[in-house]
Amino acid sequence: MPAPTAPGPRSPVRPRLRIGIGGMAIESSQFCPHRSTYEDFRVTRGQALLDRYAWTRPDEELGELVEWVPLVHAVAVPGGPVERATYDRIKGELTDRIRESGPLDGLVYDIHGAMSVVGMTDAEADLTGAVRAAAGPDTLISAAMDLHGNVSRRFAERLDLLTAHRLAPHEDAWETRERAARKLVERLLSGKGRPYRAWVQIPVLLPGEKTSTRLDPAKSLYGRLSSVEALDGVVDAALWVGYAWADEERCRAAVVVTADDPELALEQAGLLARQYWTARRDFRFVGPTGGMDECIARAAASSARPFLISDSGDNPTAGGAGDLAYVLGRLLAHEDLASGRITALHPGITDPEAVAACFAAGVGAEVTLRVGGRISAGTGPHAEPYELTGTVTALEGPSSPGPGAPRGNPAYDEGGRSAAVTRGGVTAVLTERRKPFHTRADFGALNPLDHDLVVVKIGYLEPELYAMAADWLLALTPGGVDQDLLRLGHHKVRRPLYPFDDEGFEDPDLTPVLLGPTA
Repeated sequence: MPAPTAPGPRSPVRPRLRIGIGGMAIESSQFCPHRSTYEDFRVTRGQALLDRYAWTRPDEELGELVEWVPLVHAVAVPGGPVERATYDRIKGELTDRIRESGPLDGLVYDIHGAMSVVGMTDAEADLTGAVRAAAGPDTLISAAMDLHGNVSRRFAERLDLLTAHRLAPHEDAWETRERAARKLVERLLSGKGRPYRAWVQIPVLLPGEKTSTRLDPAKSLYGRLSSVEALDGVVDAALWVGYAWADEERCRAAVVVTADDPELALEQAGLLARQYWTARRDFRFVGPTGGMDECIARAAASSARPFLISDSGDNPTAGGAGDLAYVLGRLLAHEDLASGRITALHPGITDPEAVAACFAAGVGAEVTLRVGGRISAGTGPHAEPYELTGTVTALEGPSSPGPGAPRGNPAYDEGGRSAAVTRGGVTAVLTERRKPFHTRADFGALNPLDHDLVVVKIGYLEPELYAMAADWLLALTPGGVDQDLLRLGHHKVRRPLYPFDDEGFEDPDLTPVLLGPTA
């Protein structure tokens, strides 16, 4: 992407733009019993914050144009709603640092878009309102978001630019942040002032596992965004599928087209919204699905190795608690796995007490543990602990980031301790902290390629897992991010809403609203 340049000659003594960087990012399932506290966040300030981004380095193209001002950034592994005191603390520091930084030309607002806070509705709109008030009316704010965010009008009208990932899995996450920064710099140098935003919500709410850009219709819908962005007069085009495991009016798909030509913005936003609505029934799971027992039986009978299974309902990177032992029980109920004729690796059940017991016992010791249900106890039969008798086969941690681990993810940076316990052919990896297993490095000394089956708490497979799998299945398991939305109990979403409503729901009003330049 070429560096932004100002039109016409620039004075060599022109001061650099002052652009702040900060935000708060988490994806929060309101159906998850976990509560996200300050300790769940990785909070970054100063040079460490600037080091998160390649484009802030002095030798980068933007170096001579911008003085980057680090504010504060807080990011957490997805989980349950954020405790109000934690939200207030991070919000207070962010807004204080904005005010203390002096006048800012712009602000790169690095967020997710699906944060829920205990006792609040539309937390991102509240945070953005406070950020706008602290920055003042003259600061342009450019938001970089996850496509699984929810975009209310109250939120969007407080921003000047907003863009989102165009790939799911999010292989373009850092590219999205850079796009938000470069568009902001370009805007400030152009002298064009604030653009228009054409905003429209679409009454569709689907899980990410049905909207992966590996498949159509999402692949084609997201593929159109770059051509819309390339139109003369358009600044950016973004499409959000929304976050399905929150229960608020804002939870639904959305389109925002940012442009200098208001009519063009309205036209293109309306077209994108209509295309998404028309395709709503065509979205399908990114892989073959089944119940857990069915998936285990199919994987065991297959010759493909390793065969990966997604425990999608307890996926911590979508907001699940990550502590359910339901799948462990189903694995050990299978005769070939229980006997060891087939092997399976199942990371990572969050249970700090069980990990401590394994460390106390040591490698090679036989232990009897009540595994899981520490966070989810009382939420249903699937949340009951599983009594596991087995041998401690590995102890690891605390861990450090492996090569290629995403930057700024506390699950990688502060992995805590883990313990592997083997019974029959099944090795369960227990973790102190809620932790995703997305890359080969996340497995530590355990090699997933040494096992017939690998059962991971995830939805669609992240790139390294996808490349590793000889075959895979998406298990529709219970938990805080259950793929079966209709059995979760949404009651605050605005109806009608697909797939909660379908028949007789054919012609919603998809007229975009023009949000003028903020004042």
